[in-house]
Amino acid sequence: MMTTSQTPTKTILRALAGETLPTPPIWMMRQAGRYLPEYRATRAQAGDFLSLCYNSELAAEVTLQPIRRYGFDAAILFADILLLPQALGMDLWFETGEGPRLSTITKDADLAALKPADAIHDHMAPVYETVRILSRELPSETTLIGFAGAPWTVASYMIAGKGTPDQGPAHALKAENRALFQGIIDLLTASTVEYLSMQVQAGAEVVKIFDSWAGTLQGADFADFALEPARAITVALKERHPGLPVIAFPRGAGERYAGIHAATGADCVALDDGVSAEWAAEHVQKDGCVQGNLASSHMVTGGQALVDETRRIVRAFSKGPHIFNLGHGITPDADPENVTLMIETVRGG
Repeated sequence: MMTTSQTPTKTILRALAGETLPTPPIWMMRQAGRYLPEYRATRAQAGDFLSLCYNSELAAEVTLQPIRRYGFDAAILFADILLLPQALGMDLWFETGEGPRLSTITKDADLAALKPADAIHDHMAPVYETVRILSRELPSETTLIGFAGAPWTVASYMIAGKGTPDQGPAHALKAENRALFQGIIDLLTASTVEYLSMQVQAGAEVVKIFDSWAGTLQGADFADFALEPARAITVALKERHPGLPVIAFPRGAGERYAGIHAATGADCVALDDGVSAEWAAEHVQKDGCVQGNLASSHMVTGGQALVDETRRIVRAFSKGPHIFNLGHGITPDADPENVTLMIETVRGG
């Protein structure tokens, strides 16, 4: 872990510290995943997705695969944001072809039945072991990123019992029983601090908070349930681990990306592809490091459009600290060769 008295040498840590680099470091959300044949083989070996998440050796292996293939500047821990509600006592399973399913929280008794925030660690022990393995086995120049889902996004799954197109059940509970909803957010905020802090103790050098559904929060709810939990988590982690870089990703924030650095205390703001790089350079990057913005669809279609858009983003962010990444995770139908083309374009001009 980097402390304030150290000068970082890894490129991603340098960008996170505010340095403008001649070539931006690069990694990719969901870089370990179904688009890679080696990932599919390892997942088949594990048996199912959750077994892969909890098998420390195999989870470390799939985390390392894209580093071996592409030489990314960072690896991100292979896990899932819904392991945390499972650690709190909720049932979690995956329906083939349909995604995750959870038991639900709809009343006060459901929340009361969950474990306290500091009781998650035995359940999460295999995840921490994965981080320790990665800390030993990653190349010395590669940054290790830990992560968790943001409270609002995780809560939306806990309330609905599955992913939904508009987070409708979570919005409904927020309107009908504000105290219960706030209690869920508070528990998730506290347990996320515990979870990420243990990842850092195990060897994570950076942490990222994924708020995939932040964009559906409107008005004061965006401040209360996207910004405030991210701020509280960031402040608590930096108190425990001085100098720890934090990346915030309030996906779908639109023009509300402006000011996120100050509102959350994050060192870097990850951008989706809903804003232009030129706008973000003017309104977001002025406050610190930015990451992302390339549409994931380019990893499917490739070609000159991928090259042109990659160059445009690099050029737009060239006057400040920047980590090259996608605006969201790479999709299973992506062509691995397009990832190579993107990396060559970033590094070769």
